[in-house]
Amino acid sequence: MALNLATLKTRTLTAIVYAVVMIAGLCWNQWSFFLLFSVVHFGCWFEYQRLVEKIDPVYRNISSFHRYGVMIAGWCLLLFTSGDSFLLGPLPLPALGLWLGMLFLFVLPLLELLVSKEIIFKNISHSFFGLVYISLSWALWLDLRRRGVLLLDGGEGNFTAQILLPLAVVVSIWMNDSMAYFVGSLFGKTPLSKVSPKKTWEGTIGGVVLTVLLVAWLASSIEAAKVYPLTHWLVIGFLSATVGTLGDLLESKLKRLADVKDSGHFMPGHGGFLDRFDSLLLAIPIVWFYVAIFMH
Repeated sequence: MALNLATLKTRTLTAIVYAVVMIAGLCWNQWSFFLLFSVVHFGCWFEYQRLVEKIDPVYRNISSFHRYGVMIAGWCLLLFTSGDSFLLGPLPLPALGLWLGMLFLFVLPLLELLVSKEIIFKNISHSFFGLVYISLSWALWLDLRRRGVLLLDGGEGNFTAQILLPLAVVVSIWMNDSMAYFVGSLFGKTPLSKVSPKKTWEGTIGGVVLTVLLVAWLASSIEAAKVYPLTHWLVIGFLSATVGTLGDLLESKLKRLADVKDSGHFMPGHGGFLDRFDSLLLAIPIVWFYVAIFMH
């Protein structure tokens, strides 16, 4: 197949912009972190709802209150887990998230009863899955950052405490994607799943192994990473790589059911929000549970 230079140029430029925005959002300050992933949260929701509409056309009939209300209700979870250092005037964002969340908990079902001609529980289940799949994951992502600050007793001025755990997950997933592609291209023979025919067992296993080794090397080489024992870094790298691969397969399954190639077109040459963050969405809860249980 001939190399399409125009496509390659577009993909490369988009990847550079994506990397710059991600690193800036992660590392600049607490508000850039919150705003970046608030935008990503809503972007994922818009794409998820479009996929569900293609999978189950009945979902197209949900009311506007349902469509946008469930997104805002999910965003309240992000507000709730943001941390008390996030202040809107005198009001901490977690308190705002709690009260807004309680309001939506009562108002949304009431409006659904008043506005909708009939209650279709299948549509409610689709939205509930979105709350767990998207909103809960990004809420735990913000809480993972907060836990890093608490673990190192750092406060918001401690740059290492703010970004170390989230950055480790992102870097592990990026490394796994690259290493799995590299190993799979060279040695891949056995398909991993019918959902994603290009993925192979050889590439997947090679990606995980190389990711763990690279994470071990980075954790041993970077002084800031030595605040946590090497064992924790190995487990975080392993969990991010393995569960991130499952997240990629889950999103591929949704796209296959919807009969689309990409979840969206927000990033030219790379697809949409779900295409870029599918691995993180599944890896975040698992890493969060590990940190909450074993790194206290």
